Amino acid sequence: MAPAGPAVDLPARPYDRDDDLLEAVRRDGLPRLRVIRWGAPAVVIGKGGKQDLELVREAIAADGIPLLQRPGGGCSVVLDPGNVIVSAVLPVPGIGAITSSFAAISAWMIAGLGSCGVSGVEQRGVSDLAIGDRKIGGSCIYRTRNLLYYSTTLLVEPDLDLIERYLLHPPREPDYRQGRPHREFLGSLRDGGWDREIPDLVAALEAALRPTLPRLS
Repeated sequence: MAPAGPAVDLPARPYDRDDDLLEAVRRDGLPRLRVIRWGAPAVVIGKGGKQDLELVREAIAADGIPLLQRPGGGCSVVLDPGNVIVSAVLPVPGIGAITSSFAAISAWMIAGLGSCGVSGVEQRGVSDLAIGDRKIGGSCIYRTRNLLYYSTTLLVEPDLDLIERYLLHPPREPDYRQGRPHREFLGSLRDGGWDREIPDLVAALEAALRPTLPRLS
């Protein structure tokens, strides 16, 4: 395991990439969807995340990697160009129902991936998407009154070297991880049969998910 970094926490900027979607839904009450390929590497820590328990801060600082903090919970992740990010903002009454929302949106994601030819995906733990015992997607939900924000990171060609360099073994893990290190735990959509380029997946997921998005509201 890589050593933990310096004692001082690194500065983190808010993860604001989908703020425009949030504002649009607040304005007109219509659901929004975004599917993108991530760009330059970044590390994202969850709300309330502990840098000393999750991050190799020395390596992140040395490489000049941006650290972002998302509004939802969960442990830290590394984003890189081998990832596809699916974000959805929904007008949902109230402020609770996190578990049932995860179940419904995970089923929607699994159906969308199936439409793209990716088979064998299931929800594991609270918020993971997995093929067999390998995680291929991690999700978070942020809930405010009458609004739900969901984002999932799909691993297509994840840079495992970067993940091992920047992330410690997480302080919390789902039962199915069974203590495995990152390289033995993480999989890829390639494991489910996706054999085309990442931009093709972005387009295919957009086409598969957008028509069924209103059913989640």
